[in-house]
Amino acid sequence: MNSFFQDIIHNLIAFQQDKPLLFTHLFFWIFFSFVLFGYSFLYKFNKARTIYLLLVSFFFYYKTSGVFLLLLLFTICSDYIWGKCISSSKKIWKKKLFVAISVCLNLFLLGYFKYAYFFTESANQIFGTHIKFFNHFSHFSNSFFSTSFSVDKLILPVGISFFTFQSLSYIIDLYREKIKPVNNIFEYGFFVCFFPHLVAGPIVKAHEFLYQINLPYKLYRSEFGMAIFWVLNGLAKKVLADYIGVNFVDRIFENPNYYSGIEVVLGTLGYSLQIYADFSGYTDIAIGVALLLGFRLKTNFNSPYKAQSTSEFWQRWHISLSSWLKEYLYIPLGGNRQGSLASYLCITLIGSVFILLSGALWLFWLIPAVGFVFGVLMYFFASFKKTIHTNINIMITMLLGGLWHGSSWLFMIWGGLNGLGLVIHKLWQKIVPNNRSENPAVKFFWMLLTLLFISFTRIWFRSDDLETVANLFDRIQNHLGLYLTLKIMASYQKVLWVIAGGYFIHWLPERFKNMYRTWFSKSPIPVLSMAVVLLVFLLYQAMSADMQPFIYFQF
Repeated sequence: MNSFFQDIIHNLIAFQQDKPLLFTHLFFWIFFSFVLFGYSFLYKFNKARTIYLLLVSFFFYYKTSGVFLLLLLFTICSDYIWGKCISSSKKIWKKKLFVAISVCLNLFLLGYFKYAYFFTESANQIFGTHIKFFNHFSHFSNSFFSTSFSVDKLILPVGISFFTFQSLSYIIDLYREKIKPVNNIFEYGFFVCFFPHLVAGPIVKAHEFLYQINLPYKLYRSEFGMAIFWVLNGLAKKVLADYIGVNFVDRIFENPNYYSGIEVVLGTLGYSLQIYADFSGYTDIAIGVALLLGFRLKTNFNSPYKAQSTSEFWQRWHISLSSWLKEYLYIPLGGNRQGSLASYLCITLIGSVFILLSGALWLFWLIPAVGFVFGVLMYFFASFKKTIHTNINIMITMLLGGLWHGSSWLFMIWGGLNGLGLVIHKLWQKIVPNNRSENPAVKFFWMLLTLLFISFTRIWFRSDDLETVANLFDRIQNHLGLYLTLKIMASYQKVLWVIAGGYFIHWLPERFKNMYRTWFSKSPIPVLSMAVVLLVFLLYQAMSADMQPFIYFQF
């Protein structure tokens, strides 16, 4: 009997790599129930609740990532110290120095854990060397914590891209004097690792969140109902995403040669809905859970497939990342006014990544040659120079956004195509100003065109390698199989109806969505309770045997 209870306690407390703490697992909601119970005694005392939620967040991240909690702790301690140095310094050059040190440390850690293996392999390919990759962090973990990580592989800490960007926002906002320094390291740690948004966003900027830490707890009755709505809405989206992925999308992208071109097209549109439902489902749950604890996170998705242009799409999709890149990268580089020295340094960096990705030494000569030609054209042709200057930062932002997702040609191409789409739309606006129409048919045409373009770029985002991309396009170009359309629709009628229903709900007018959200949030507690029980029962029936990890956990 003692052994039985010891096993239960071990499973509850110990990190299990194959069982991360996910919003879709029953254990999370048991965990959250205990969190709320403890919180009910502390919520009126700001310092106590901050420390309590900080410890809860550490446990949450430990259950999700194990020993990588040390990396999170290092980021918190390091940037708290650099933040203190920035706020206490009187001379601007010292402030800039401390900002530079913090940014370099954060980017070094992010770069090591996301790109070190890639750089080693690329260098071997270019220079014909045989350097073996050695994971120093895994070796350290194995030596001191008896883990069994492979030292010749790189393991990506869950959420590193998210909490690194959040920590950087504090350092930069502090330097810009948009915020005051936090009172203590507990507040800073809580800001960085508040568990609802820790591993997959939304990315929280310092000037949008820190002030909430010292506000008294407040949760209106309608907000409580809305929090429950967002949690249930997110869970429903996740079930929808998994159903589409397991029963349709994953099969096509894993073995494209087994499917016709029309199936590939439908699968690509299905993936656009899948990744939206998966990612926005996570952030819906995060927003709801945070709201129950008295903290307001900003909307991360605003019906992105209602967008009528690529520019509008990126104002509606992953808003926290888009706005972070705009505020801390795009505008500092010069925005749409002109390219800066930093812009061309970024282009040099991206060019170097191109060389490493290709593994081709001859690109060392080609890329500088192309840069020289562009420089000559910009010198002699003012209009060409203006076009480059006003669009270069868009391309840089989207290319670096692609690299943020991972070190491969696939993400670079995906980012570049989206950057190109933004540039083309910007030029189109100059040619045809005020081209917005209130005609429903015209609006639907532009909305559908934008969705098709975004889905087209996601072929690179979703594929495992360039060979898969080539096979997918081969099926579309040479094996479209339009004559099979009715047969395909009959064979996949259940999942296609689910996809169609998902898009239909997505395209519902916002006023209608606000109406049923408000009705739900203001319903009496017994009605809310019945709705929760009924929806949880239905979701349990619809769930796949093993819920899939959220897609953005890999970034």
